[in-house]
Amino acid sequence: MIKNNYAFIDGQNLYLGTRESNIPLDYKKFRIYLKEKYKVEKAYLFIGYLSENKELYDFLKNQGYILKFKPVLIAINGQSQKGDIDADMAFNVMKYYAEYYRAVLITSDGDFDTLTSYLRKKNKLEAVLSPNKEKCSSLLKNAAKDKMFFIKDIGIKVYLHK
Repeated sequence: MIKNNYAFIDGQNLYLGTRESNIPLDYKKFRIYLKEKYKVEKAYLFIGYLSENKELYDFLKNQGYILKFKPVLIAINGQSQKGDIDADMAFNVMKYYAEYYRAVLITSDGDFDTLTSYLRKKNKLEAVLSPNKEKCSSLLKNAAKDKMFFIKDIGIKVYLHK
C-alpha cells in the first residue's frame, strides 16, 4: 500500500518552539525529513499573514510547504499581533481526511488533544512532532501516547549548519 501522508504544521508554534528550544531548524531539511521518515506527500503550514513577510512565504513555498494563511489581528495598542490558526488547522485535518493515509501533526499546543485522540482512534495518526519538548502540553502528550516525538531528538538531520 502506498502511504500518502499529510503534515499539518502549526507555523507559529514551530517557529517559536524551536527558537525557544535553541533548535536551529532548517526548513528545507525538515521538509525532506517529513517526506523520508513519514512519507509526507503534502505539508500544510498554517501561518498568520503579514504583507511584509512575502519573502519568508516565498522561501517556505520553495522548500515544499503549502501555505495556509490566516489574517493577523493587530491589537488596539498596535503592538501585539495574533494570527490564531488552531481552528483552521483542525478544520483542514478533517477537510482532507479522506485524501491522506495518515496525518503528521507538528505542534506543542494542547488545543489539538481532541483532534489527536480522534485521529489515533481512527488509525489516521502517524505522529505528533513537538517543537518544544519542555513546553509541550501534557494533554497533547497523553493524546498522542507512543506517537509523540520531539524535534530536538531528531538532531542534526534537520538543523542548520552554522
